Amino acid sequence: MDTESTYSGYSYYSSHSKKSHRQGERNRERHKSPRNKDGRGSEKSVTIQAPTGEPLLANDSARTEEAQDDNWGETTTAITGTSEHSISQEDIARISKDMEDSVGLDCRRYLGLTVAAVLGLLVFLTPIAFILLPPILWRDELEPCGTICEGLFISVAFKLLILLIGTWALFFRKQRADMPRIFVFRALLLVLIFLFVVSYWLFYGVRILDSRDRNYQGIVQYAVSLVDALLFIHYLAVVLLELRQLQPMFTLQVVRSTDGESRFYSLGHLSIQRAALVVLENYYKDFTIYNPNLLTASKFRAAKHMAGLKVYNVDGPSNNATGQSRAMIAAAARRRDSSHNELYYEEAEHERRVKKRRARLVVAVEEAFIHIQRLQAEEQQKAPGEVMDPREAAQAIFPSMARALQKYLRTTRQQNSHSMESILQHLAFCITHSMTPKAFLERYLSAGPTLQYDRERWLSTQWRLVSDEAVTNGLRDGLVFVLKCLDFSLVVNVKKIPFIMLSEEFIDPKSHKFVLRLQSETSV
Repeated sequence: MDTESTYSGYSYYSSHSKKSHRQGERNRERHKSPRNKDGRGSEKSVTIQAPTGEPLLANDSARTEEAQDDNWGETTTAITGTSEHSISQEDIARISKDMEDSVGLDCRRYLGLTVAAVLGLLVFLTPIAFILLPPILWRDELEPCGTICEGLFISVAFKLLILLIGTWALFFRKQRADMPRIFVFRALLLVLIFLFVVSYWLFYGVRILDSRDRNYQGIVQYAVSLVDALLFIHYLAVVLLELRQLQPMFTLQVVRSTDGESRFYSLGHLSIQRAALVVLENYYKDFTIYNPNLLTASKFRAAKHMAGLKVYNVDGPSNNATGQSRAMIAAAARRRDSSHNELYYEEAEHERRVKKRRARLVVAVEEAFIHIQRLQAEEQQKAPGEVMDPREAAQAIFPSMARALQKYLRTTRQQNSHSMESILQHLAFCITHSMTPKAFLERYLSAGPTLQYDRERWLSTQWRLVSDEAVTNGLRDGLVFVLKCLDFSLVVNVKKIPFIMLSEEFIDPKSHKFVLRLQSETSV
């Protein structure tokens, strides 16, 4: 079954010809009315198919969303034109800014990697050069070393191998993010290694190369001491970069500015920028996806209240705007007393609609899964060439549940979070692993973590870190910093974990003895 036949259960197409369609469109253009603007008419629903990968439903304004009833799909005529490639002036400005930022970040990232790679190559080649240069330059003048030097050669080889593996495990990792500032401890370690190697080279050039030292065993031991010192520096790097931050010292409260959703995390001694990175990594897996459609209800309610206020100028044009504004404020204050009743009934009506459409969706999905189970039983008797794969099976049963899912996602304002392709992929995944209808519906009945949805629905190109202090400073008690993206921000409040005092109290097991007191009035 192709994609168009699958989507036909989701959209409603008119059976008229192209000519009658154009005539109807011209008639609607000539006879516009408030009824047509609201999208209501006596005809059946006609929707032009959107390209695959677009949101499940197009964005509607808050006014249209509030005005919909349960029979919206049967009383609405929607003629839409879609374009797969559209761009605005704001998008062009944002894309150009992102390109400039990405070029600067790429240059800085590759420069740091180049410096680290060159320094690492210098570190590993230095002990080998210390051992090989004397035999190459003055072989005949060297004193014989014998078995001692051969044992030192084996020691140097294995120590360099251990150092190589440790360096690869600690430093050569895929970068998780681009930081606004350098990592202080990492930079200090690089500077320390550079000064250490340069000092060894200076001593080697003055005391060994210039004087042509003949004691080859001492030269090899000098190289071994360099490798030992490099191993100790690597141990210092493990302590500073990995072990120091393991013990929790601070509690971070992260609050999303739009809906107030919050989480708590415990961190050790970290800089502000690294703490921000940890917060963002946990945000994508712990916070529910940001849905701006859920915030439009209060704005629409306030706009509706203000739209119902009318001010009449009975004294002529002499009155200024100050009197009108005061009159509107006073009228809004009088209407505020009854607004809580309106809010109560609106929420009750919305909950009723959600429960009804949820019940319809659950029944439709259960019937669809029963159908696919029946297909599986029938497919066992067919030839191997006629067996349906999970994708075809998902396309076969999707039209039977598409309308109920469409209405439920519109009612709960989740239409922007799910595309038709993502729903089909999730349905095919559930069929492949023999999941129940409840497992399929869990993604749509309750909002999940951000990572559960498609990356293009939530991935922010850039976060901005706003702090009163330098981002390379460490965390402290009472610190507040903000992580901003395009639509919302995360406010992070740092609190130090309090010092806890525990005392021990010993109770003798022999003291657990009791006496039963009997009274004459009791039945015992």
